[in-house]
Amino acid sequence: MAGQYDRSAEDVGNIVALEHVNVQVPDQGLATLFYVSGLGLTRDPYMMTSTDNMWINVGRSQFHLPTGKPQRLRGHVGLVIPDHEFLLNRLERMRKLLEGTAFTFKALGEYVEATCPWGNRIRCYSPSERFAAMPLGMAYVEFDVPMGAADGIAAFYRRVFGTMARVDGSGPTPAACVSVGVGQELIFRETASELPAYDGHHIQVYIANFSGPHRELLDRGLVTEESNQHQYRFQNIVDLASGTPLFEIEHEVRSLHNPLYARPLVNRNPVQTNRNYVPGRDDWVPERAAQEMDDPRLATRARRFEEATRRAAR
Repeated sequence: MAGQYDRSAEDVGNIVALEHVNVQVPDQGLATLFYVSGLGLTRDPYMMTSTDNMWINVGRSQFHLPTGKPQRLRGHVGLVIPDHEFLLNRLERMRKLLEGTAFTFKALGEYVEATCPWGNRIRCYSPSERFAAMPLGMAYVEFDVPMGAADGIAAFYRRVFGTMARVDGSGPTPAACVSVGVGQELIFRETASELPAYDGHHIQVYIANFSGPHRELLDRGLVTEESNQHQYRFQNIVDLASGTPLFEIEHEVRSLHNPLYARPLVNRNPVQTNRNYVPGRDDWVPERAAQEMDDPRLATRARRFEEATRRAAR
């Protein structure tokens, strides 16, 4: 008899990927300092290459940062970023350059919390089983929602989108946790604090069954944009029984036939610099140690690279 496995742990719901978070920024230069120089993420070299928008790659997901009046997520974004020693050093180097903005950062136990120049909070975790061993990426987006909303929000995603959603009562307040891909979640945590008005920021997801959720949303009058054959949008999460809005956040919903689905994203190695340059290390490569075991020459080069970068970081 084969070993016993929890097969349900491998289930993924109808939402298969959280692809991007979109927030407007008023200054592309300051955004570059925070997201690229500070966090160590990568500007997409192929798309949105002018000065009015910027796409920032983080593993298989992105931040989209069009120029405009600053928008602030009501909550925070959780990223998986390895090598926190280097992360903290990069952020420290941004302190003077971002002086006079809302920028701040601090190591808080299991994560580093960094705040962008306009107040958006990013929590950076090391890779772990909590995030399905994601080596680099966007693990979750957590929203602050009104008290009493979590149950209805979880029910909405289960019914309308056919994805897994549960209410977690283990935290300080209940939270609806919605599966949106391998190791990815939307979290809606209840708060007694007054929420700021919604300012138009949005998230984008890919779904397998595209027509079913569209039909459910259309029947409830919730579709706000019929974008094209591969995409539609909605904005209100509602109570299924009464239709009362529970939370407002625009969802850009795409099918798996969208040409952008699973587009390869470039991720650089942020530790690589001209001061400690090692050939072949420009790209960010996961599971580096396993690859080096296959080629002893790489292991020697890797040790030299790590020693050089740690010296440079001091």
